[in-house]
Amino acid sequence: QVQLVESGGGLVQAGDSLTLSCGASGRAYRFSAMGWFRQAPGKEREFVAGLTWNSGNTDYADSVKGRFTLSGDDAKNTVYLQMNSLKPEDTAIYYCAARLGGIARIPTMYDRWGQGTQVTVSS
Repeated sequence: QVQLVESGGGLVQAGDSLTLSCGASGRAYRFSAMGWFRQAPGKEREFVAGLTWNSGNTDYADSVKGRFTLSGDDAKNTVYLQMNSLKPEDTAIYYCAARLGGIARIPTMYDRWGQGTQVTVSS
C-alpha cells in the first residue's frame, strides 16, 4: 500500500521561507494528482495547492498564490511545496494527499493522506 510521508515543517518567523516535502513509498503505484491541504486549530481542512503528474498542471488557493510554489520530482515520486513570505495565518498542520484523476480542492476526493507536518509562523 502506498504511504505518503511529509517532512520539512517547523517554526519560523513571519516573512521566512520553508519547503515541505512529500514522498510516496510502498507499492510501485503512482497516483495522478497530489495535493497539499492545511488545517488550523478549530478550522476545517482547506486546500492549499495541487499538481498533476502527467501534465504538470498546478492549482493554488488564492490565499497562497504568488507565495507558494508546488513542484514535483518524477523520478523520486516526491512533491515539494516551497512556501515564501510566510504569514502567521499560514500556521497549521500541513497534509499531503494523493488521488486518481485531476486536482481536486475537496479533501474527501483524495485517496491517501500523509500524517501531517506542523508549520508555525510567529509574528
